[in-house]
Amino acid sequence: MTASSRAPRRRPFLQLDVFADAPQRGNPLAVVLDADGLSDADMQRIAQWTNLSETTFLLPPTAAGADYRVRIWTPGGELPFAGHPTLGTARAWLHAGGVPAGERIVQECGIGVVEVRCPGAGRGAAVTGAGEQLAFAAPPLMREGPLEEDEVDLIASALGVDRTAVRGHTWADNGPGWQVLELEDAEQVLALTPDLLALGERKVGVMGWWGSGGADGAPLYEVRAFAPVGVEDPVTGSLNAGIAQWLLSRGEAPERWTAAQGTALGREGRVLLEREADGTLWVGGATVLTVEGTILA
Repeated sequence: MTASSRAPRRRPFLQLDVFADAPQRGNPLAVVLDADGLSDADMQRIAQWTNLSETTFLLPPTAAGADYRVRIWTPGGELPFAGHPTLGTARAWLHAGGVPAGERIVQECGIGVVEVRCPGAGRGAAVTGAGEQLAFAAPPLMREGPLEEDEVDLIASALGVDRTAVRGHTWADNGPGWQVLELEDAEQVLALTPDLLALGERKVGVMGWWGSGGADGAPLYEVRAFAPVGVEDPVTGSLNAGIAQWLLSRGEAPERWTAAQGTALGREGRVLLEREADGTLWVGGATVLTVEGTILA
């Protein structure tokens, strides 16, 4: 049955603001809580209609040990993994009455299973997640290492900075395909006025250090994320995870720190990063429910 001939039904629907502790300060996410019966074309159409960076669709799990399965769609296609949809979907699942089977929430997505940590969650314990910060275990990078020099030249030109202003560069691909440039300081990052169309289909992250060095809980560095078709993403979990893994491999990050993102867009995104003794990197932040209702789909 095609989408045009199938009668739509009411499905629970939420919108959340991720990586912020107040509405309209972070990165919005739409979640369809019951996606049974929706085709790929249906999900793509809904993602194009919400016109957010990502819309997610909850389904019963197929992987052993997973609490739920999620499919993550942008207006242009499906992603195997993304950070703010992971945290926002976990919060939505908890809000809808989800109960973790184990000590942590286990999410199944395109790259496999991803653990999500929620204070108060325990084996068989019901938690709402309200007022608590969720964190996901950063998946391994699918591609890392320095960018090709012609790529660095092209990206620097599109960003409007001289090649000599680039302090470092790397692939930080954990699914979306991020390429990262490091500038000298956060002020340079915030001052960028890039030609986004010149970046083409690239997904580019830029980071620069704050002079405060993360003292007294202040952000250690500022991040900006530029996606295809001329879009700047407000706050990006997958990118921050990749940047953190890169900095840790260089020995240039503490065990726990905060990154800022969205400042240039008038947002107040804060991403909390923590490395455990076993090497696990947790990427977390606050999530706020902003819209609750149903969608016809």
